[in-house]
Amino acid sequence: MKAARITSFGPADALRIVETDKPTLARSTDVLVRVVASGVNAIEWKIRSGAMAKALGRDLPATLGWEFAGVVEAIASGVRGARVGDAVHGYPEFKRDGTHAEYVVVDAAQLAAKPKSLSFEQATAVPMTAQAAWSALEAAGEISGKRALVQGGGGAVGHWLVQLAKRRGADVTTTASRADLERITALGADRTLDYRTERFEDAGPFDLVFDLVGGETQTRSWSVLGRGGLLISLVQPPDDAKARAAGAAGRFVFTPPRGAVLAEIDALIESARLVPLAVAERRPLAEIAAVHAEGEAGKSRGKTVIAVSPG
Repeated sequence: MKAARITSFGPADALRIVETDKPTLARSTDVLVRVVASGVNAIEWKIRSGAMAKALGRDLPATLGWEFAGVVEAIASGVRGARVGDAVHGYPEFKRDGTHAEYVVVDAAQLAAKPKSLSFEQATAVPMTAQAAWSALEAAGEISGKRALVQGGGGAVGHWLVQLAKRRGADVTTTASRADLERITALGADRTLDYRTERFEDAGPFDLVFDLVGGETQTRSWSVLGRGGLLISLVQPPDDAKARAAGAAGRFVFTPPRGAVLAEIDALIESARLVPLAVAERRPLAEIAAVHAEGEAGKSRGKTVIAVSPG
């Protein structure tokens, strides 16, 4: 089968399309899936570059990609609830080979049935980013009536986080680029700020900050948290010293793949209580290195999906 693999960490051209063996069922709970579409996320080029090499959790070589939709090809003896021919989607664990390939093996507990209302390409834009938003909200606890600031609400995770936070009763302010402000308002944000021209410090204080950006944005965010506030980051562990100085707390959230959570998200999509993430660009597997280079350079807008095989 064809797969996008790295044998060493490095620039985008370290990612090569190679012919390799189709994966086999190694555990009693494994499912072999023919990949129809595979989502692209920033963590892939962070791992490929070596900046987040530890997240991979194993030695190279490795197939990248950790978000997909496809069709069940085979199941192991201990699998219940999935059958050959089922349309599924999911987010497999990093320590196994990824989804930028014609086939992937995934634990059945990390899968959910593909929503009938979504195409394979649309369905592959859900698992990792929506579960990341869900995990961030779990870490926040009860948020009804609280003022929340979503830093980077225009991205894929922000798309879900704004909607889910509003569903749970928060008053939501979000920063984004001007091009994304109207779309985020339509998703339910109470206030939107153009991060290039407006200071989020002027909109505080907040009870919660969801950091989807990191770096200087995270550093500046401590100033808008009231005493007892909480900063939750999905991109960078918060600085404990800065948290103490602000009289606040910080948490770093890493998202585990959970099929049961994905099924809950899918139910909200199917009942029109969550707006699915739009697919901005569809690219063939052969162009994956170019997709990485464009993403790292900040030239990509919206969700990119790799079309791997016919649905």
